[in-house]
Amino acid sequence: MDRQEKALQILAAGTVIPATPLALDENRNFDEKRQRLLTRYYLEAGSGGIATAVHSTQFKIRDPEIHLFDTVLKTVSDEIAQFEAETGKTIVKIAGVCGKTEQAVEEARLAKHLGYDAVLVSPGGLGDLSEGEMVERTRAVAAEMPVIGFYLQPSVGGRVFSYSYWEQICAIPNVVAIKCAPFNRYLTLDVVRACAMSPRREEITLYTGNDDNILVDLMTEYCFTKDGKTVKKRFSGGLLGHWCVWTNKVTQLFECVKKQPVSSELLTLAAEITDANGVIFDAKNGFAGCIPGIHEILRRQGLLKGIWCLDPEETLSPGQAEEIDRICKMYPHLTDDAFVKEFLKRYECV
Repeated sequence: MDRQEKALQILAAGTVIPATPLALDENRNFDEKRQRLLTRYYLEAGSGGIATAVHSTQFKIRDPEIHLFDTVLKTVSDEIAQFEAETGKTIVKIAGVCGKTEQAVEEARLAKHLGYDAVLVSPGGLGDLSEGEMVERTRAVAAEMPVIGFYLQPSVGGRVFSYSYWEQICAIPNVVAIKCAPFNRYLTLDVVRACAMSPRREEITLYTGNDDNILVDLMTEYCFTKDGKTVKKRFSGGLLGHWCVWTNKVTQLFECVKKQPVSSELLTLAAEITDANGVIFDAKNGFAGCIPGIHEILRRQGLLKGIWCLDPEETLSPGQAEEIDRICKMYPHLTDDAFVKEFLKRYECV
């Protein structure tokens, strides 16, 4: 079995996959050393995979005047390869791809060349394409390498898709997983039902991207009736921006959820995580401070030097820092500050 086959087996079993942020210096230039450190943190925190060049990595890395897409993909891939060589572990490497068919296919080819195992195909910014054209775009990318479908929430550039759309996506042979992140129960059910009803249901792994409902997604078994028989489907893992903070606690909780039954304590914890996510992602302000909020947690821990984004206008919303103070004080059991402190000591970064 080659490395990619092992990685795809891990993806199929379900794992923790943080959607990584972008490390910049005070001049908003790429900070390779800090990006490698951040990648190493996710790996040592117990992540089974890493996704980069996605929303939390900032789509502007693709802008011609910035031209960081290739650099970020290579940096993250190289750091993962080094970790794999040191530990003997296999880590799922996922690259985000965007744009219309030609761009998405080109980005997938680059990801394949750099050793990525699968691509997360973003639907963002393509409101002018029909659902049929979107399906054919996914089919074209899947001809290059394994695809993770993506239901992106409409409030940050996604769109609402029909149930039929997800039926067609599930029918594409090289679609190996779907990240479901519409932040909407009704739309989430469309994806789960389409996957459960598909002849390929055993070949497609569902990953929650619903940062507002992470734990409940992972605890729920969905049941549907097909041809007089009950078919079941679950979310087996998560691919989340929220999981790029406090990641060591995330991996511990993920293992706990897999082993123990649903309880009132877990449901309480689910609500606490949703509260924390609402603050970090700045839900009250239409997610305007989402990426800076992630950066602020990592900055406070010492994993990032600042909260700089490629767009100078992208910063914390008024009152967001105070709300971050609140959730850190209110939910210390969600944080992994002690783990990060020891991690940074080992890398002499304190």
